[in-house]
Amino acid sequence: MSDEPKGYVILTEDVKDPAGMAEYGKVARNAMSTAKLLAFSPAVATLEGQWHGTQTVLLEFESVDAAKEWYYSEDYQQAAKLRRAAADCHAVVISGL
Repeated sequence: MSDEPKGYVILTEDVKDPAGMAEYGKVARNAMSTAKLLAFSPAVATLEGQWHGTQTVLLEFESVDAAKEWYYSEDYQQAAKLRRAAADCHAVVISGL
């Protein structure tokens, strides 16, 4: 087991094309083997400021490097093209404690 902190990817998506997002989900599923889906919500309770999007996704990885490796992988980037075509998206990776 690694002492390196977990990595978390937060995606916010303002979905414009639900059918396109459904197709993204099918393709992305094949690239998700290193990700653990922690949360998916079509609605969030904003506590401060303005939140982006109509849905939010939280993924966990073994490390920040593993999260970046997944995100930039050829398999996920093929899926990400579909996601970006179907929604206005924001994505960040953060380090756990």
